[in-house]
Amino acid sequence: MLFWPLFLVLGVAYTLDLRPLRHLLSPGSRIDGYAPRWSEYGAPSPGAVVRPATVSDVQTTIWWADTHNIPFLVYNGGNGWPIGLKLDHDGFYLALDLLRSVTFSRDKTVANIGAGALTADVVEAGSNAGSLVATPTCDCVGFLGALLGGGSSHLTGQYGLLVDTVLSMDVVLSDGSLRTVTESSDPDLWWALRGAGPNFGVVVEVSVAAYPDALLTAWQGSLVFPPEKLASVLGALAGLTTLPPPASLGLLYATQNGSAAVVVVELFFHGSAAEATECFASLLTLGPVSDSTSMKPWKAWNAPSTAACRKGGRKPTWGAGLSRFDPVVFGQVYDVWHDAVQQPGAANSSMLVNWFSMDKARSMSLTSSAVPFRNDVGVFPTLTIAYEDAAFDEAAVEYGRRARSLWQAADGLTERMTYINNAFGDEPLEVVYGYGLSRLRSLKKRYDPRCRFSQWFPLFS
Repeated sequence: MLFWPLFLVLGVAYTLDLRPLRHLLSPGSRIDGYAPRWSEYGAPSPGAVVRPATVSDVQTTIWWADTHNIPFLVYNGGNGWPIGLKLDHDGFYLALDLLRSVTFSRDKTVANIGAGALTADVVEAGSNAGSLVATPTCDCVGFLGALLGGGSSHLTGQYGLLVDTVLSMDVVLSDGSLRTVTESSDPDLWWALRGAGPNFGVVVEVSVAAYPDALLTAWQGSLVFPPEKLASVLGALAGLTTLPPPASLGLLYATQNGSAAVVVVELFFHGSAAEATECFASLLTLGPVSDSTSMKPWKAWNAPSTAACRKGGRKPTWGAGLSRFDPVVFGQVYDVWHDAVQQPGAANSSMLVNWFSMDKARSMSLTSSAVPFRNDVGVFPTLTIAYEDAAFDEAAVEYGRRARSLWQAADGLTERMTYINNAFGDEPLEVVYGYGLSRLRSLKKRYDPRCRFSQWFPLFS
């Protein structure tokens, strides 16, 4: 048995001695040992958690880690699940939760968002300012963590991917230097950060487009159906895969109170109730057992995902990229999911698929960013096997691979693609980085030659 020496800061124990670093940081910064993850499956086990209070603290921490050859992993909400996150007691989390500022320009057309801001922080600030920002669809997710991989939202059909709304980024590179990156100032790094950002630095602030004249309400809610109506629901969804820009859809397989299986359709329309009910009439007329749709304020749009925010437990998740929605395949995936939730301890497992109009995203050139999927993928499914006992790991992996194989067999793509934020972590790099992999590797050698940022789908093994 190994025993790790314990160090104390403010009474909190951790195993990596960072006292020399602590003396270099501002008084508001913290070093402790606690930062929970959404999923404990394959999760890192850092020796400490460094929480910088200022951008200067971030620079100092990265410079110090580079100088002393100490590995680290950036922590921005702890929701990422890929199995490639390898960090042990000899490394630390660089947690950004003290850098959560969200401010707006005087005319409210630009939002400046700090590295540690969660989606909920952006929604709160935007609601108070009266200016809409495209955000992830889950309030507990780090805004920048989602954005750097591409970023989808309820508003993708109107404003494109989250990376398409970026105006500038302040990034700390591997040597601790700070750089403001725009399309004109550094086109190569600008391209790489938007789609593969975690491999190139720590974005400490991003400026994104905001929309003061946009509606801050939307028609949104859930339709709940019994499993007996699955075929009808899937058939109706198959007729809705070409959505108007204000609309987005989600399909969820879940259990109610960990027992009865239900089929849930999440509906969103950034417009009037009349427009929404016309758009989604084929689903509304199927006779759901529950219908929570109504006009709702921006702060309520992500309410359906609240239950999924609970951290802890084992939640390996598999994703795929699809060019179209195939009702037959999603019927087969239902069977895989339903088998999984019958297993002891796995009743809270779920399948979720999101899709929206990709026309706005596809109006941008594929080569405008490192996001590889915009021209080909429009349907984004994931399967999460949720349980507590590590003894179920092998079975969980089998269920995940079965679902992923079904999706991939009917993905309609000439080359396999998976949105990097949805990937399990065992995919070939060509699947998550696509057309840009060679260029990304070349830029990696320029901007991070010692591979200090080497945790999130690393470009070099």
